[in-house]
Amino acid sequence: MIGSIVALASSLLLARAHPFGDARLDETPQQLQPIMQHASIPNAVRTTLESKCIDCHSIQPRLPFYARLAPISWLVERDIVEGRKAMNLSQWNSYSTDEQDAFREKILLETRSHKMPLPQYRLIHRGSIVTTPEIDAIARWVDDSSTPDPGTLNQEVSIAADAARGKDVFQHRCTGCHSLDQNREGPHLRGVYGREAGSVTGFDYSTALKQSHIHWDEHSLERWLTDPDAFVAGNNMDFHVVKPQERADVIAFLKTMP
Repeated sequence: MIGSIVALASSLLLARAHPFGDARLDETPQQLQPIMQHASIPNAVRTTLESKCIDCHSIQPRLPFYARLAPISWLVERDIVEGRKAMNLSQWNSYSTDEQDAFREKILLETRSHKMPLPQYRLIHRGSIVTTPEIDAIARWVDDSSTPDPGTLNQEVSIAADAARGKDVFQHRCTGCHSLDQNREGPHLRGVYGREAGSVTGFDYSTALKQSHIHWDEHSLERWLTDPDAFVAGNNMDFHVVKPQERADVIAFLKTMP
C-alpha cells in the first residue's frame, strides 16, 4: 500500500517535468469558447472536430486521469504540443484565408488517409477514427469553402505570371502537404516542372497518377491545379487552386525550382 502511494506521488511529481515541451495543461481557460466559433462550418463537421480533434489541436483538451501521470503525461503532452504547432483550432480566426484553406485541405487529406487522429490516440480512444460519412462531410465543407464567386470562374489572368508572388502562394497554400526537397503527404516539388508524374522515388503515388504518363508543363500543371480529379480520376490530391492568377504565379515559381 505504501509502495503504491509512493509510486503515485512520484508519478505526479515527475509529471511536472516537460521533456517534450510544456502544453500548459493546468492553464485551460476558465470560459471555454466553441472551436472555430465565428467560422462558417457545417454542424456535422464541427461535431467531428470537437469529438475527435480538439484534444491535440486546441487549448481545451479533455484529459483522462492517466494523462496526469508520468511518463504517460510526457507522451500526451508531446502530442498536444506538436498538434497545436501544426494547427490550433482555438486560434482559427487568427489564421489568414489562405492558411484556413490549406488547413481545411490538410484535415481532409489526413482524415481520409487515416493519419489523423494518431494511431496511439485511436488505440486508447474507442470510436475516435473518422468514419466515411464524416470524411464525406469534411470533403463537402472543403469543396464549398473553395468554390469561387461565379463571376471569377472564367476570369483571365490579369497580369503576367510572377515567380515571387508564386513563392508566396506556395508557402501559404502548398506547404501543408508539400516541401521543395522532402517527401511529405505529397511528393517533393523541386524539379517538378518537366518531370513525369508519379516518378519521385520513395513516394507512394496513386495507381491512377503513376499510370497517367503525364509530363508536368504549364498546360498540365494548370489543369492539375484547377481540378485534379477532373484531370486524373482516382488520384489522392484533394487540393486545388481556385484563382487563375494564383495558378499562373505558382507555376512560374515551380519553373524556377529545377
